[in-house]
Amino acid sequence: MSETIIRKAVLEDCAPMLELIRELAEYEKALHEVTVTLEDFTNDGFGPSPVWGAFVAEYNGEIVGISLYYDRYSTWKGRRLYLEDLVVTERMRGKQIGKQLFDATLEYGKSKNYSGMVFQVLHWNEPAINFYKKYSPKFDNEWLNVSIEFKG
Repeated sequence: MSETIIRKAVLEDCAPMLELIRELAEYEKALHEVTVTLEDFTNDGFGPSPVWGAFVAEYNGEIVGISLYYDRYSTWKGRRLYLEDLVVTERMRGKQIGKQLFDATLEYGKSKNYSGMVFQVLHWNEPAINFYKKYSPKFDNEWLNVSIEFKG
């Protein structure tokens, strides 16, 4: 019987990671919003100035889940870990892989002395909301998400 291995992402993981990101975007009905190229994604994670880190879940040699994070700074709280995406491929959900990835990310943040971890969840994604509730998070209904695009 195979077991899932949770480990830090390496350069060779970028293509399957991007496929999982696309799978998430399709689930969120926003596949058209994924415009990052594999080249940019790879460079942004493993180039001369990496801006993101990740854990991957590997099962039988295949990447079946990711937890992608980066640094955020709060003038009130200091260094915060921002969880950008937590994704487990659909056929592997319900096997505690998401929990393993999330726990690894939490432990990483604690070990690096971040003051906490922040992330977003879509208001209609009840399975994700129920998953996060197990960690006693603070849900914030006061702030609106805002973005300004620089690339077309």
